[in-house]
Amino acid sequence: MAKSVTKTSAVDPMVERLRAALGSRAFTEQKMFGGTCFMINGNMLIGTSKRGLLVRVGKEAHGEAAARPHARPMEMGGRSMEGYVHVAPEGTATDADLRGWLDRALAFVETLPPKVKSTKAAKKRA
Repeated sequence: MAKSVTKTSAVDPMVERLRAALGSRAFTEQKMFGGTCFMINGNMLIGTSKRGLLVRVGKEAHGEAAARPHARPMEMGGRSMEGYVHVAPEGTATDADLRGWLDRALAFVETLPPKVKSTKAAKKRA
């Protein structure tokens, strides 16, 4: 009799750290940008991958956030993504470091209106 083999992918420890840091707050997770992004009310909050964190801070806080240790402006396809910063793993070594980045992201994302799924996307799934 053949044995079935279940493939398991390595879980990013940062995903567990972010889940714990978000606590009882309502959020969803979505696979994006080669990692896992955390969403609040349909708005991207923060994402993690083996390269570090993608933190959504908003355009007004972008310069200050990008100037922090271990942070830089986020680039995708050679273009700067204003309002988002990349934080190297060294910048989230402690829970306090991670909490600081999460608090910056929450400060911005909680000001955004909830995203409503478009009817076009809903029709596509039907």
